[in-house]
Amino acid sequence: MKYPGFGILTLLIGVIMGLSSCSTEFERVRTSNDPKLILNKANEYYKDKEWVSAQTLYELAVQYYRGKTEAEEIFFNIAYTYYHTGEYITASHYFSNFVSTFYNSKNKEEADFMAAYSHYKLSPNYKLDQSYSQKSIDAMQAFVNKYPDSKRLAECNKLMDEMRKKLEKKAHQQGLLYYKLGQYQSAVKSFEILLKDFPGSAFETEAKYLLVKSSFELAENSIEEKREERYSETIDHCKKYMDKFKDRKLNKEIKEIYEKSLTNLKKIKA
Repeated sequence: MKYPGFGILTLLIGVIMGLSSCSTEFERVRTSNDPKLILNKANEYYKDKEWVSAQTLYELAVQYYRGKTEAEEIFFNIAYTYYHTGEYITASHYFSNFVSTFYNSKNKEEADFMAAYSHYKLSPNYKLDQSYSQKSIDAMQAFVNKYPDSKRLAECNKLMDEMRKKLEKKAHQQGLLYYKLGQYQSAVKSFEILLKDFPGSAFETEAKYLLVKSSFELAENSIEEKREERYSETIDHCKKYMDKFKDRKLNKEIKEIYEKSLTNLKKIKA
């Protein structure tokens, strides 16, 4: 007589026994002190994409094969195990160390690229801190300079453009936030940096417009000692805007700010 669920129970017992067997085998290899066995099993785990098990055994194998021919592949594979488990900071470190240690390796270019690409994988949404985006750009640019004939150049340029767009959007959003909060001095600095660092930006028109507005509000709310300098800066920003966007609808508003700033500046100098 067959009982309901008997087949499932048998299957579960089989799975548990299988896992137990795998764990027992891993522990047997790990504690064997047999370099060849450890390395061969690490390679098996690596081939089967069992990254954590492979990583553990490779790091044991290192002590036996340091300075030997096998060391190159071991260190290279360790770097990839960290990459595949999402530990990108450690992966980048291992790839970089691989390049400096095995500088004649056929895998040197790939390791250099992966060190940079690991930083790219850490790049967050544009709203968050963009330190890793900048690190990614710097690393990718260093790769391009080092390997000008690499087949990866197109990919590097694409990734750098993606990172720059994040930085550009972050700078724009930061300036916009400062403006909305009435922190006009910080807004001025943010928009000036955006326009300097990203010439031809998709946000150029709005950034120049808000730069004028922020600069004027800053001058209006400044202490007496600062007003002359800040109205002069506002006038310069107005001129640049009107020279650049001669046919824009906002020119009327910018011209009004320009004339008010001129009037106020004359009063200060009188």
